[in-house]
Amino acid sequence: MTKFRSVFACQACGFQSSKWLGRCPECGDWNTFVEEREEIQSAKAAKQQRVLSETLARPKPYDMVDAGDAPRFPSGIGEFDRVLGGGVVPGSLVLIGGEPGIGKSTLLLQVAQLLARTGGAVLYVSGEESERQIKLRGDRLGLAGGALFLMSETSLENVLDQVDVLKPQSLVIDSVQTIYSSKFASAPGSISQVREVATQLLFLAKARGITTFIIGHVTKDGSLAGPKSLEHIVDTVLYFEGQKNHHHRVVRAVKNRFGSVSELGVFEMTGAGLIPVSNPSALFLSERLPGSPGSSVVATVEGTRTMLVEVQALVTSASFGSPRRMALGLDRDRTSLLLAVLEKRAGYPLADQDVHVSVVGGLEVEEPAVDLGIAAAVISSFTNKAVPEKVAMFGEIGLGGELRSAGQAALRLREVAQMGFERCVIPAAGGIIPATDFPSSLKVHAVRSLDEALQTIFD
Repeated sequence: MTKFRSVFACQACGFQSSKWLGRCPECGDWNTFVEEREEIQSAKAAKQQRVLSETLARPKPYDMVDAGDAPRFPSGIGEFDRVLGGGVVPGSLVLIGGEPGIGKSTLLLQVAQLLARTGGAVLYVSGEESERQIKLRGDRLGLAGGALFLMSETSLENVLDQVDVLKPQSLVIDSVQTIYSSKFASAPGSISQVREVATQLLFLAKARGITTFIIGHVTKDGSLAGPKSLEHIVDTVLYFEGQKNHHHRVVRAVKNRFGSVSELGVFEMTGAGLIPVSNPSALFLSERLPGSPGSSVVATVEGTRTMLVEVQALVTSASFGSPRRMALGLDRDRTSLLLAVLEKRAGYPLADQDVHVSVVGGLEVEEPAVDLGIAAAVISSFTNKAVPEKVAMFGEIGLGGELRSAGQAALRLREVAQMGFERCVIPAAGGIIPATDFPSSLKVHAVRSLDEALQTIFD
């Protein structure tokens, strides 16, 4: 007879307790404990499982392990392959998260249809939509042909049975929070269910070489819902970013066992689905207004991709006693730090000013090389003097007002020259860049301090 026990699991971090607690001792969240039932494994079953694992697993000498690159095959969408590190790895487990309606299901349906036309059968399992709803979306996107199979199911055991029958090369699960296993009595989306479903899909992907894509819901703060172990189980974690009122979407890799992290792919949302954007710099600068105060162009690097983004700032007198500091697409604390440096080191009185800073297009930029662009945009708005149209910049600003080096300066300069800019202000701390590393039409100004950089930009 199967025996069960009751445990209380935190729905935020997965911490388990034998009794209900008001506050989780692991993550500190309140009222997150939910009672769940777990199956108690008998000593005989545990011993059999241990013996089976011992017969299958054997250690190998270090020198005999094959260290060759994992084989890859294209998905048919170049930007998606870029984020994955160069293509789809057979047997990999990829987790994609994002806000509702951002385009996760649309992207994976396009990828599944392309894989089905070139690389064997693909099973698309949805726990949220019926086969008819998926077909209507596919017809709207103009998808047709290929060995793509649709299935509306929420039981993990039924999905695994159909995988045994169909033997697909790729599997798509939409979403992991809607699939449940009969081994647990808890509801779908709970900590135990999400962990069990992800673990079984991992075993399936590794044992049979089935490339598996799973969609994950996100919480109100933007992180993936479910236990943190969900991100540790999978091979790759992708985040779908962007705002619904913008026509472009960004897919960012935050974990990748087969490629570099922080890789970024840019897509444009159209009536025919998500279309890859090969030149994101032109997209983000397409609506820039020349001669407008409070605007600067920064060369930023995301993974292996270099692109130019526009940083805008608006500085106005504070209407109330406490000035406001707002940053969209940038680190708010770092922006406040830069405002303090501008006041202390450069002598601009910003203590009584409301400062609003944003990255145009809804893109999130995290690297410190955007510091100089933020400072230039703020000073441009404060003095009502526009940054020259053909000037770009990059560099990190220290607390002493010094300009610190930024990585991959040559790549940034080549992108700046390719987009038609004539001047670029860069940190001198990175050393002299050979003139052969960037086109001769670009004039490079290497500066050492914030004062020197602002004087060079607005001179």
